[in-house]
Amino acid sequence: MELRTLRYFLAAANEENITRAADILHVTQPTLSRQLMDLEKELGTTLMLRGKKGMTLTDDGIYFRQRAEEIVELADRLEQDFVERNTGISGVISIGASEAVGSRLFAKLIAQFSEKYPLVQFNLYNEMADQIKDRLDKGLVDVGLLLEPVDTAKYDFVRLSQKETWGILMRRDHPLAERTSIEPQELISYPLILPLRERVRTEIMNWLRCEEKDLKIPLYYTLLSNTALLVEEGLGCAFCLDGALSIHSSPDLRFVPISPEHTTRSVLIWKKNHLFSPATSLFIQEINLLRANME
Repeated sequence: MELRTLRYFLAAANEENITRAADILHVTQPTLSRQLMDLEKELGTTLMLRGKKGMTLTDDGIYFRQRAEEIVELADRLEQDFVERNTGISGVISIGASEAVGSRLFAKLIAQFSEKYPLVQFNLYNEMADQIKDRLDKGLVDVGLLLEPVDTAKYDFVRLSQKETWGILMRRDHPLAERTSIEPQELISYPLILPLRERVRTEIMNWLRCEEKDLKIPLYYTLLSNTALLVEEGLGCAFCLDGALSIHSSPDLRFVPISPEHTTRSVLIWKKNHLFSPATSLFIQEINLLRANME
């Protein structure tokens, strides 16, 4: 299986049309059709269903597309790394970031680095921690900003100094909105919106001293942006961090800390013993300087 074949497949999958994909790839339609059929024969499965209105991916095709995108992205990054090694400090640094107050310090760090090295570009993926770690492990992201708890055994890391406080996001007209803090027994009778991340939900259940099956949970979420809108619409109260809320503040919402207080911190992580591109290596040096200034 060649990298070129993966690119052919992805073009056809994106366009859902052989003719348009062939035009984009600058190959003939019969050539592209033959390449795709050979690929399916090699894999022993059907990746695409051909119809009069175009093509649709099978379940195997959807899975193959995800893996092909990862392989092609990794190959492109590898090629770019070698280009960077023979030029000035340029290239692309891929960042994965969760919503947190640590994002503000991270954003300042990126802006300062960009001013110092204007030829460097950044790709930013805003995702939950588990997805960022998966991208890190696959080499698709260079540096991740995650919220604890984080297993850092495989990574070098810098723990940021700013604390993140857990609390409840609710509408201003909610019966508990004027409280200065909320205790577990006051909350369990209301619909609750919980983070999708399992390790975080375990901590929440420990605080509530109950099981998820005993709660009314209309929604699980990954990032707070759209969730805050659903809280405004009255779907329920959302467990979240004050740092994430500061990015998506609204006059119609109220954040109330939980009691007893529960805080966490953001962590910048990257793979141990990994050979990075020159640009990424310099960026990691800047992160380590940040650690030195915090100690």
